[in-house]
Amino acid sequence: MLVDGRWTENWQPVQGVDAKGGFVRQTSSFRHFVTPDGAPGPTGDGGFEAEAGRYHLYVALICPWASRTLMARRLKGLEDVVSLSIVRPELGPEGWRFGAGEGSTDDDVNGARFVHELYTKSDPHVNGRATVPVLWDKRRGTIVNNESADILRIFNTGFGALARGDIDLYPADLAAEIDALNDWIYPRLNNGVYRAGFATTQGAYEEAYAAVFEALDTLEDQLATGGPLLFGRRLTETDLRLFVTLIRFDAAYHGLFKCNRQPLASYPALSAYVRRVLDIPGIRETVSIDHIKRGYYSIKALNPNGIVPLGPDLSALGL
Repeated sequence: MLVDGRWTENWQPVQGVDAKGGFVRQTSSFRHFVTPDGAPGPTGDGGFEAEAGRYHLYVALICPWASRTLMARRLKGLEDVVSLSIVRPELGPEGWRFGAGEGSTDDDVNGARFVHELYTKSDPHVNGRATVPVLWDKRRGTIVNNESADILRIFNTGFGALARGDIDLYPADLAAEIDALNDWIYPRLNNGVYRAGFATTQGAYEEAYAAVFEALDTLEDQLATGGPLLFGRRLTETDLRLFVTLIRFDAAYHGLFKCNRQPLASYPALSAYVRRVLDIPGIRETVSIDHIKRGYYSIKALNPNGIVPLGPDLSALGL
């Protein structure tokens, strides 16, 4: 935790609780947008003009929020425009750390050892947790944005002609429907698994658990009769938002987060959906089950001995 720009205590998974003992997620603190001409985006200040080589993305492969931005970077063809660093999967006393090897990298931009150093460099008086993803401006030496939902849309339209134009993850004619489905999936499923896993009371856990499986049951029915994607044959940001939770479900949430009514592999339509998204060019390379398992099972509050399970069998999901 950062207090007035200084790391003051060991990393903890629970950021806050509500009156029922439910998990409350921290609000992102850097909300500027990259735009083709440097004009201000929906939030934040202007001056962050799209340029090749100027911006850098920091991600963790275990983190669903970071992974959806990594997927968007690949889909929009921005690998040579926005450089990349990948943190170690394990969460230690100082949170996310860098280190080359086993699918992780050093921080070749700032030479940081820990992600929290990027936050202090951006704001010497910053408070709160140091989360990923982080979109960094090399020219200004600061964080542009640390909200994954924003970074998804920055990659979709913010880089203009520098990005692929044949994929639109947020088409105008579907915008209202995308927003509505995003708002439905997030509390029930994306954040719902965390509300179950990090609940501090039985009641909060049971409420979150019920919402998770209500969402999975509803989506199973929807995809069984529709599809192949959430909006027919058009890939949108909502598919990325859903996929990153589903691909982690059996490997982490089913066991460690106590979302154990049934595995995702027991849902035929959802399993087929995961396989279809996984087979989209560029998606499979953003998924590391090794990082996912090592990362989640490194959370001492949930797994104090740090034992990483050998299973489960993920072949039904195409892995």
